[in-house]
Amino acid sequence: MLTHSPRPFSAASVVATPQGKVFLKRHHRSIRDAEGLHEEHSFISWLAQRTTLVQPPLATPTGETTATEGDWTYEVHPLAHGVDAYQDALSWTPFRSIHHAQSAGQAMAELHQAAKGYPAPSRKTQHLVSSFTIFANRNPIEAMERYLQPRPQLREYLERHNWKESFEASLIPIHKQLAPWTSYLEPLWTHNDFHPSNLSWSGTESNAEVTGVFDFGLADRTNAVHDIATAIERCVIDWLSIGESEVLHLDHLDALLSGYEELLPLSHGQARALIALLPLAHCEFALSESDYFLSILHSEEMTRQACDGYFYAHALWFQSLQGRRLLHHLEQWAEAKQSVNLQIEATI
Repeated sequence: MLTHSPRPFSAASVVATPQGKVFLKRHHRSIRDAEGLHEEHSFISWLAQRTTLVQPPLATPTGETTATEGDWTYEVHPLAHGVDAYQDALSWTPFRSIHHAQSAGQAMAELHQAAKGYPAPSRKTQHLVSSFTIFANRNPIEAMERYLQPRPQLREYLERHNWKESFEASLIPIHKQLAPWTSYLEPLWTHNDFHPSNLSWSGTESNAEVTGVFDFGLADRTNAVHDIATAIERCVIDWLSIGESEVLHLDHLDALLSGYEELLPLSHGQARALIALLPLAHCEFALSESDYFLSILHSEEMTRQACDGYFYAHALWFQSLQGRRLLHHLEQWAEAKQSVNLQIEATI
């Protein structure tokens, strides 16, 4: 074993073998069984046929991309092209340069372009997967109840804490802002954990380019706007510095969006959907994480932190001074886009 991952939820290492170095990941079967990993591997293989940013998992001579031993499920991947420039960074920390953010936006757009047409349905119910079903629904209370149905321990915990009252007070008003724009959210399989430490780079310099994308553990059928919102939440807001200093990297936000739109320009409707969706993009992963803490780790304290400190608090942060600054910045970007569109239409 040459390295091991310092990141949460990971049991992963770079391992030297007689055939060369590989990236090995191990999962307890309660988190990922072979079927769950095959969902990821199928998507990765689709992408690998359409972009050089992604490499397919390694397979046995019989074509299997997973191995099971006792309670453990294993997968092996080739090393990503380039350098893991953020190897020692915590998962959700900002880019180190504007150029990195620009290149990441370009890579995300290339990934979305490659994902178009992937026909698989949403993933089966399992721990630590991101999704977008609750707030995609006209009635998010009913959708939340359906989400909790196959998660009985989380459902019982939330019922004890009167979740409907908190949900209606804090999240329903945000959802009302999103509802007019949901028609712009075209379903698409997406990465759902797009941040610099899940990218490989051409070097460690500030002008390095993205050379690869890896770790599709949270991937599922959501939509491109949701994926962009997740990237903004995890790359533009320095959550670890809240209460200590400026936490917004608006120059990185502009560069990320600029890089993305070089390949896939967003419509005004998609831009408005992004603004409305951003405070909600984390919610279903927060619930999945809460269920993991409760039903796998049996920790009500960690579950409370995930529910109160993540599921609700992250959404409500966007009502803070800096949260409103971020949304206002995006509103100016969206309206500038609308103004340009109107000018173009006037000349036709």
